[in-house]
Amino acid sequence: MAKGERKRALRGRAGRMKGGRGSGRTSPGHVRLWGRHPVEAALKNPVRQFHKLWATREGVASLDGELPTDFPVEFADVSDLGRMVAKDAPHQGLVLECDPLENTFLDEMATGEPRRPVVVLDQVTDPHNVGAILRSAAAFGAACIVTQDRNAPPESGVVAKSASGALETVPWVRVVNLARALDELAEAGYWRIGMAGQAEATLAESMPTGAMAIVLGAEGEGLRQNIAGHCDALARLPITSDIESLNVSNAAAIALYAAATRAAG
Repeated sequence: MAKGERKRALRGRAGRMKGGRGSGRTSPGHVRLWGRHPVEAALKNPVRQFHKLWATREGVASLDGELPTDFPVEFADVSDLGRMVAKDAPHQGLVLECDPLENTFLDEMATGEPRRPVVVLDQVTDPHNVGAILRSAAAFGAACIVTQDRNAPPESGVVAKSASGALETVPWVRVVNLARALDELAEAGYWRIGMAGQAEATLAESMPTGAMAIVLGAEGEGLRQNIAGHCDALARLPITSDIESLNVSNAAAIALYAAATRAAG
């Protein structure tokens, strides 16, 4: 079906559904996503379980693809949707309530492919940063991101919006013990590179020819000593002295680009 036909199908189906106002509450255990890219990606994800879509008619018409048969849609005004999401969040006329994604496991995702690095985040707690890193991971073909389950943001609309759809395509592995996960990566053949501004070697000098894991710490604090000790090498980005450091999501994007360039070469 052509894109224009899909949009007409969406308009027709939505037009037969009951309109009204949303409750503005998230049910326990559910996740609320907003914005065209996150909602569209979630709707296209075959493993995502949905509950309800609140939308403006323009929001529904903007979707590229068909909604599942009898999908529960409730029409709402822009102001109503604004009360259902984070303050000033750009919902673009779409708010989707769904179940969180199922857990994924490190041994299933880390298959040792040199072209698909693993990204390990050590206590990166800002959901905007985690979302941006997911987006870069999708852009450069990373196998997955790995976080500790206690010191990382939960799956949320903020993460999904920052990820711009990548939350649905990049596996997010949550582990109890990050150091143990790094040991498992080593056993699987990964060369673990910890990104540290004080390191002597640059990332280009430290990259292997085989599988690699890029390990990044929280902004300001950087890698914890124990996590750095579980890396095979520490490396820095060759930034100038004009700036002290980069945002962790920017550093992740540059490191992933470097890994992709190495693999392509």
